[in-house]
Amino acid sequence: MAPLIVIEGIDGSGKGTQAQQLTERLAATGRRVQLLSFPRYRETLFGHAIGDFLNGRFGQLNEVHPFLASVLYAADRFESRSVLTDALQQSDVVICDRYVPSNLAHQGAKLEGAERDELLRTIERIEFEVFALPRPSLVVLLDVPVDIAQRNIAAKKPRSYTDKAADLQEADAGYLQRVRDVYLQLATTDPIWQRVESVRAGKQRSITEIGDDILGRVLPTFA
Repeated sequence: MAPLIVIEGIDGSGKGTQAQQLTERLAATGRRVQLLSFPRYRETLFGHAIGDFLNGRFGQLNEVHPFLASVLYAADRFESRSVLTDALQQSDVVICDRYVPSNLAHQGAKLEGAERDELLRTIERIEFEVFALPRPSLVVLLDVPVDIAQRNIAAKKPRSYTDKAADLQEADAGYLQRVRDVYLQLATTDPIWQRVESVRAGKQRSITEIGDDILGRVLPTFA
Protein backbone atom coordinates (compact mmCIF):
# COMPACT_ATOMS: atom_id res chain seq x y z
CA MET A 1 0.00 0.00 0.00
CA ALA A 2 1.17 3.51 -0.80
CA PRO A 3 1.91 6.01 1.99
CA LEU A 4 -1.15 8.02 3.06
CA ILE A 5 -0.19 11.64 3.71
CA VAL A 6 -2.78 13.80 5.47
CA ILE A 7 -2.83 17.62 5.44
CA GLU A 8 -4.68 19.07 8.44
CA GLY A 9 -5.39 22.39 10.11
CA ILE A 10 -8.24 24.67 11.13
CA ASP A 11 -10.45 26.28 8.50
CA GLY A 12 -8.50 28.95 6.65
CA SER A 13 -5.08 27.38 7.26
CA GLY A 14 -4.43 26.68 3.57
CA LYS A 15 -4.93 22.90 3.56
CA GLY A 16 -6.47 22.72 0.09
CA THR A 17 -3.79 24.89 -1.47
CA GLN A 18 -0.93 22.99 0.12
CA ALA A 19 -2.44 19.57 -0.63
CA GLN A 20 -2.67 20.54 -4.29
CA GLN A 21 0.86 21.96 -4.29
CA LEU A 22 2.24 18.79 -2.69
CA THR A 23 0.40 16.64 -5.23
CA GLU A 24 1.91 18.57 -8.12
CA ARG A 25 5.41 18.61 -6.69
CA LEU A 26 5.45 14.86 -5.98
CA ALA A 27 3.97 14.13 -9.42
CA ALA A 28 6.80 16.18 -10.96
CA THR A 29 9.28 13.65 -9.50
CA GLY A 30 7.60 10.87 -11.51
CA ARG A 31 5.52 9.46 -8.68
CA ARG A 32 1.90 8.41 -9.20
CA VAL A 33 -0.04 10.66 -6.85
CA GLN A 34 -3.74 10.83 -6.04
CA LEU A 35 -5.40 13.60 -4.05
CA LEU A 36 -8.65 13.15 -2.10
CA SER A 37 -10.51 15.83 -0.14
CA PHE A 38 -12.88 15.22 2.76
CA PRO A 39 -15.74 15.77 3.28
CA ARG A 40 -16.85 14.65 -0.19
CA TYR A 41 -19.82 17.01 -0.23
CA ARG A 42 -21.05 16.21 -3.73
CA GLU A 43 -19.95 12.59 -4.10
CA THR A 44 -21.52 10.84 -1.09
CA LEU A 45 -24.83 10.75 0.74
CA PHE A 46 -23.18 11.57 4.04
CA GLY A 47 -21.04 14.27 2.45
CA HIS A 48 -24.23 16.00 1.34
CA ALA A 49 -25.60 15.64 4.89
CA ILE A 50 -22.44 17.27 6.27
CA GLY A 51 -23.10 20.26 4.01
CA ASP A 52 -26.59 20.49 5.52
CA PHE A 53 -25.10 20.26 9.02
CA LEU A 54 -22.61 23.07 8.32
CA ASN A 55 -25.40 25.24 6.93
CA GLY A 56 -27.38 24.87 10.16
CA ARG A 57 -30.12 22.55 8.89
CA PHE A 58 -29.82 20.31 11.97
CA GLY A 59 -29.34 23.18 14.44
CA GLN A 60 -26.45 25.29 15.69
CA LEU A 61 -23.09 23.75 16.58
CA ASN A 62 -24.00 23.42 20.26
CA GLU A 63 -27.34 21.80 19.42
CA VAL A 64 -25.91 18.69 17.73
CA HIS A 65 -24.04 16.30 20.03
CA PRO A 66 -20.44 15.86 18.83
CA PHE A 67 -20.78 12.07 18.78
CA LEU A 68 -23.64 12.34 16.27
CA ALA A 69 -21.71 14.86 14.19
CA SER A 70 -18.63 12.60 14.24
CA VAL A 71 -20.64 9.73 12.77
CA LEU A 72 -21.60 11.89 9.76
CA TYR A 73 -17.94 12.59 8.97
CA ALA A 74 -16.84 9.00 9.59
CA ALA A 75 -19.66 7.67 7.39
CA ASP A 76 -18.61 9.97 4.56
CA ARG A 77 -15.20 8.29 4.63
CA PHE A 78 -16.77 4.83 4.94
CA GLU A 79 -18.80 5.56 1.79
CA SER A 80 -15.51 6.51 0.15
CA ARG A 81 -13.51 3.56 1.49
CA SER A 82 -13.25 1.72 -1.84
CA VAL A 83 -12.12 4.94 -3.57
CA LEU A 84 -9.41 5.41 -0.96
CA THR A 85 -8.19 1.81 -0.89
CA ASP A 86 -8.11 1.66 -4.71
CA ALA A 87 -6.02 4.84 -4.74
CA LEU A 88 -3.60 3.38 -2.19
CA GLN A 89 -3.20 0.22 -4.29
CA GLN A 90 -2.77 2.01 -7.61
CA SER A 91 -0.55 4.94 -6.60
CA ASP A 92 2.86 5.66 -5.17
CA VAL A 93 1.38 8.09 -2.66
CA VAL A 94 -2.10 9.30 -1.68
CA ILE A 95 -2.67 12.75 -0.21
CA CYS A 96 -5.78 13.64 1.80
CA ASP A 97 -6.95 17.19 2.35
CA ARG A 98 -8.56 16.44 5.75
CA TYR A 99 -9.05 12.96 7.13
CA VAL A 100 -9.79 11.30 10.49
CA PRO A 101 -7.76 13.89 12.48
CA SER A 102 -10.25 16.57 11.40
CA ASN A 103 -13.03 14.61 13.05
CA LEU A 104 -10.98 14.25 16.22
CA ALA A 105 -10.13 17.95 16.41
CA HIS A 106 -13.51 19.41 15.45
CA GLN A 107 -15.66 17.15 17.58
CA GLY A 108 -13.19 16.98 20.46
CA ALA A 109 -13.25 20.79 20.61
CA LYS A 110 -16.88 20.66 21.75
CA LEU A 111 -16.07 18.75 24.96
CA GLU A 112 -13.47 18.95 27.72
CA GLY A 113 -11.53 16.67 30.03
CA ALA A 114 -12.57 13.05 30.40
CA GLU A 115 -15.57 13.50 28.07
CA ARG A 116 -13.26 14.72 25.30
CA ASP A 117 -10.80 11.86 25.83
CA GLU A 118 -13.63 9.31 25.67
CA LEU A 119 -15.00 10.85 22.46
CA LEU A 120 -11.57 10.84 20.80
CA ARG A 121 -11.15 7.14 21.60
CA THR A 122 -14.64 6.43 20.27
CA ILE A 123 -14.03 8.29 17.01
CA GLU A 124 -10.78 6.40 16.40
CA ARG A 125 -12.57 3.13 17.13
CA ILE A 126 -15.36 3.95 14.65
CA GLU A 127 -13.06 5.11 11.87
CA PHE A 128 -10.17 2.67 12.14
CA GLU A 129 -11.79 -0.43 13.66
CA VAL A 130 -15.51 -0.48 12.86
CA PHE A 131 -15.14 1.13 9.41
CA ALA A 132 -11.61 -0.30 8.89
CA LEU A 133 -10.24 2.85 7.26
CA PRO A 134 -6.50 2.90 6.59
CA ARG A 135 -4.33 4.72 9.09
CA PRO A 136 -2.21 7.67 7.91
CA SER A 137 1.52 7.33 7.40
CA LEU A 138 2.09 11.03 8.18
CA VAL A 139 -0.12 13.90 9.36
CA VAL A 140 1.08 17.42 8.52
CA LEU A 141 -0.57 20.08 10.70
CA LEU A 142 -0.67 23.58 9.20
CA ASP A 143 -0.79 25.73 12.32
CA VAL A 144 -2.20 29.24 11.94
CA PRO A 145 -3.62 31.75 14.46
CA VAL A 146 -7.40 32.08 14.33
CA ASP A 147 -7.45 35.78 13.37
CA ILE A 148 -5.38 35.13 10.27
CA ALA A 149 -7.36 31.98 9.48
CA GLN A 150 -10.63 33.95 9.51
CA ARG A 151 -9.09 36.58 7.25
CA ASN A 152 -8.22 33.80 4.82
CA ILE A 153 -11.76 32.37 5.09
CA ALA A 154 -13.21 35.77 4.11
CA ALA A 155 -11.10 35.68 0.94
CA LYS A 156 -12.21 32.18 -0.12
CA LYS A 157 -14.03 31.57 -3.37
CA PRO A 158 -17.63 30.26 -3.18
CA ARG A 159 -17.87 26.61 -2.04
CA SER A 160 -20.16 23.91 -3.44
CA TYR A 161 -21.91 23.16 -0.13
CA THR A 162 -22.81 26.69 1.04
CA ASP A 163 -23.83 30.08 -0.29
CA LYS A 164 -22.59 31.78 2.89
CA ALA A 165 -19.29 33.62 3.29
CA ALA A 166 -18.53 31.35 6.27
CA ASP A 167 -20.23 28.18 7.50
CA LEU A 168 -21.18 27.56 11.15
CA GLN A 169 -17.69 26.41 12.10
CA GLU A 170 -15.76 29.05 10.16
CA ALA A 171 -17.78 31.93 11.59
CA ASP A 172 -17.12 31.04 15.25
CA ALA A 173 -13.67 32.28 16.32
CA GLY A 174 -13.93 30.73 19.79
CA TYR A 175 -14.75 27.37 18.30
CA LEU A 176 -11.85 27.58 15.84
CA GLN A 177 -9.47 28.35 18.71
CA ARG A 178 -10.66 25.26 20.59
CA VAL A 179 -10.19 23.18 17.43
CA ARG A 180 -6.66 24.54 17.08
CA ASP A 181 -5.96 23.64 20.72
CA VAL A 182 -7.05 20.03 20.13
CA TYR A 183 -4.95 19.81 16.96
CA LEU A 184 -1.89 20.98 18.91
CA GLN A 185 -2.64 18.45 21.65
CA LEU A 186 -2.85 15.64 19.09
CA ALA A 187 0.37 16.79 17.40
CA THR A 188 2.32 16.50 20.64
CA THR A 189 1.07 13.01 21.52
CA ASP A 190 1.40 11.12 18.22
CA PRO A 191 4.83 10.65 16.55
CA ILE A 192 3.39 10.53 13.00
CA TRP A 193 2.35 14.21 13.29
CA GLN A 194 4.50 17.07 11.97
CA ARG A 195 3.59 20.70 12.80
CA VAL A 196 4.31 23.35 10.15
CA GLU A 197 3.94 27.02 11.07
CA SER A 198 1.93 28.96 8.47
CA VAL A 199 2.70 32.25 10.20
CA ARG A 200 5.99 33.64 11.50
CA ALA A 201 6.54 36.98 13.23
CA GLY A 202 2.86 37.72 12.76
CA LYS A 203 2.99 37.39 8.98
CA GLN A 204 1.68 34.67 6.68
CA ARG A 205 4.51 32.72 5.07
CA SER A 206 4.41 32.38 1.29
CA ILE A 207 2.71 29.38 -0.31
CA THR A 208 6.06 28.29 -1.72
CA GLU A 209 7.88 28.58 1.60
CA ILE A 210 5.23 26.55 3.42
CA GLY A 211 5.22 24.04 0.57
CA ASP A 212 9.00 23.61 0.81
CA ASP A 213 8.65 22.93 4.52
CA ILE A 214 5.91 20.34 3.93
CA LEU A 215 7.86 18.60 1.19
CA GLY A 216 10.83 18.31 3.54
CA ARG A 217 8.62 16.50 6.07
CA VAL A 218 7.06 14.21 3.45
CA LEU A 219 10.08 12.99 1.47
CA PRO A 220 11.54 10.90 4.35
CA THR A 221 8.38 8.71 4.21
CA PHE A 222 9.73 7.32 0.92
CA ALA A 223 13.18 6.50 2.33
